[in-house]
Amino acid sequence: MKSFGSLFFLLISILFPMKSYSQEIPLSLEDLIPGGKTYSKYRAEMPRRVSWAGDKLTYVKGDSIMIAPNTEKETAQVLLTVKDINANSGLGEGESVKSLTYVQFVSPESNNLMIVSPEKIYLYDFVNKKLSGTFSSTEKMENHDLSDKSNNLAYTLENNLFVQTPDGKKYDVTSDTDKGIVNGQSVHRNEFGINKGTFWSPKGNLLAFYRMDETMVTDYPLVDISTRIAQLKNIKYPMAGMKSHHVTVGVFNPATHETVFLKTGTPKEKYLTNISWSPDEKSVYIAEVNRGQDTCVLRSYDALTGKLQTTLFTETHPKYVEPENPVLFLKNDPNKFIWQSERDGHNHLYLYDTSGKLLKQITTGNWDVTSVLGFDEKGEAIFYVSTEESPIERHIYKLNLKTGKREKLSKEEGVHNAMLSATGKYVCDIYTSQNNPGKAGVTETKTNKTYIFHTAKNPYKNVELPEITLGSLKANDNSTDLYYRIVKPLNFDPNKKYPVIVYVYGGPHSQLVDNSWLGQARGWDVYMAEKGYIVFTIDNRGTSYRGIDFENITHRRLGVIETQDQMAGVEYLKSLPYVDADRIGVHGWSFGGFMTLNLMLRHPETFKVGVAGGPVTDWKYYEVMYGERYMDSPQENPEGYKETSMVAGAGDLKGRLMLIHGDEDPTVVMQQSLQFLNSAIKKGTHPDFFIYPGHGHNMIGCDRVHLHEHITRYFDDFLK
Repeated sequence: MKSFGSLFFLLISILFPMKSYSQEIPLSLEDLIPGGKTYSKYRAEMPRRVSWAGDKLTYVKGDSIMIAPNTEKETAQVLLTVKDINANSGLGEGESVKSLTYVQFVSPESNNLMIVSPEKIYLYDFVNKKLSGTFSSTEKMENHDLSDKSNNLAYTLENNLFVQTPDGKKYDVTSDTDKGIVNGQSVHRNEFGINKGTFWSPKGNLLAFYRMDETMVTDYPLVDISTRIAQLKNIKYPMAGMKSHHVTVGVFNPATHETVFLKTGTPKEKYLTNISWSPDEKSVYIAEVNRGQDTCVLRSYDALTGKLQTTLFTETHPKYVEPENPVLFLKNDPNKFIWQSERDGHNHLYLYDTSGKLLKQITTGNWDVTSVLGFDEKGEAIFYVSTEESPIERHIYKLNLKTGKREKLSKEEGVHNAMLSATGKYVCDIYTSQNNPGKAGVTETKTNKTYIFHTAKNPYKNVELPEITLGSLKANDNSTDLYYRIVKPLNFDPNKKYPVIVYVYGGPHSQLVDNSWLGQARGWDVYMAEKGYIVFTIDNRGTSYRGIDFENITHRRLGVIETQDQMAGVEYLKSLPYVDADRIGVHGWSFGGFMTLNLMLRHPETFKVGVAGGPVTDWKYYEVMYGERYMDSPQENPEGYKETSMVAGAGDLKGRLMLIHGDEDPTVVMQQSLQFLNSAIKKGTHPDFFIYPGHGHNMIGCDRVHLHEHITRYFDDFLK
């Protein structure tokens, strides 16, 4: 769930507590949960804000930007410091840079740093050690997008888009007064890989941008209770089966101050995704998806006139298509590009020419390409990350586009994240594994030699951790492997019986079990194991990185197959002699809250206690893009919506259940929980309910610690 997706990812991020306690004093929630008083002090130390400056790998250390060594013969060098910037930039005393918090590299190809302050935004040329541009700024400026070639800056103020040049000239790209018109921002609720609303052309001469008309979408009321008289906060929230917004794409020319809108035509209720430019800046490429999301058409438009140039190809699927990566033109041939597609069952790379002719499939196999890093200096080889080694690992590969020869660049087991240098001569490899809290290295791509320049110390070296085990079991089809993680209680005694908490998410765009640090166990998992619970997590069908058939088997019946797979995990738990089958609980957030309700209501004989956070209770109350992809519309799939409604099943509740919701949740609106409670009242069941005032889909800051304290208390009261 992408709308859940980015928010959900915050919930499952790997935690790195590193407090050194004596054996008898366990780690606290303040140590283990983001927002805790001591959380920030107890994380494994890894290089911060790693980025490439040309072929120099940089990271931040204190008030210095460091250059990482590429070989064992080198040592880390200082590139520049806050003092250097202030000494050479000519900034006044009140404008001086206080720290590197608001300083960032523009791109690997640029010599500029961008320095953001409330009053001004500066470009600092760190090679020639001088200011190269100044932009006026206000605290209300958002969505900064700087071209690394022209140094023009695009940004938004409220719902309008503006461009400034490095010499201070400012252009109003849009001037809409209706708040229902949104320019230069992410559209389609961040689905289809969309995370921004502006797209500079390769040389920075033109700016493509989204314009979203939401005037036809019904206002949805959120209420801010922080004021003496509570205030209404309307948002636009298109629910499944209802009117959706209309999106168009404009192209602004800073030289002429003119905007041309691409003639993407009708129907207007469609999704314009994965915007990209041709290398010559003459064409804009868009992957257009129909509202039913079963058809994707790749088209190119003339950037000067807005007219349709070419319909390159069409992809269809009886369930859904979901393009998430724009076309990537070859470095050495502007007439060829790479397209990512799941058409053969897994996400792979395909080579096309600009007429739309398929030249060849570049990668193939029962595994997914998870990211493309770029090309080598000559454009002869492409670098990517994939699951070829294992569904629960990520490794880095180099592939020759002409010969097809592949070379694995990552050396050790685990989950590898990579960044390619400007020329493609080096890859930065940052990775962890279950027993490796973190390593950072540089690989020379020609020789495939890697130098590890940083190894994190084990943050738990003086703390006895619970035992964490990764494994797999078969789904009820007797053929599909499902990966699980089990965290056993501290000081585990195999002769005792322990209560179990199943921690679940289970939705698309997720993977909770992998071979990263601690197997991706969260701080709360560790805390509950310290308190004597077994914590169990399994990735059911419907989750990611296992191919399209593994994911879309849940289509039109969300929660049904997922519950079956979770119950396969529960049956495994019941087979273990140290599991108390009478004390099994479940907890999840977002899609995991929905799954918590599925397990509690579909299997009331099994689950004694549940805590559902921010849950979907009926998909007809969820938004168009995600909801209709996985469920179709309520009009098209009435039986599916009926079968998957937790509101309808509220009368089946037997155990103790608590729902938790932020009262200003714009992702899963609180109406979802209220409808469930209303149904429970009518059907005579008694769930508990807790609200976090002023919070959205996640609790942040110190309230996040309170949240986990509250969840813990509920299990202590009713499961332990």
